[in-house]
Amino acid sequence: MIKLTVLYDTPADIEAFDAHYMGTHVPLAKAVPGIHRVEITRFSPGADGSAPRYHLMAELYFADAAAMQAALGTPEGKELGADVVNLGGTPATHLVGTVA
Repeated sequence: MIKLTVLYDTPADIEAFDAHYMGTHVPLAKAVPGIHRVEITRFSPGADGSAPRYHLMAELYFADAAAMQAALGTPEGKELGADVVNLGGTPATHLVGTVA
């Protein structure tokens, strides 16, 4: 199994980001054929109250690399990719790895 992980920095407007992300972006991701599971993690402040390095983490699971490429190439996958511009320019780190 392959996992695409996206780590989002803290957005300039957290409320607007969260509203769009959870209300539009996540449903778009869940509609992409070939995605087995979508998990979203919102990070909390550290034990000392310090701000977390990242705001959110999205994890998208696929059967394998070919399935990931095929899924992201579907009309639904392209719509998900096109929606990124609506996240307010929030920087994100993308990682792909094999689930052990």
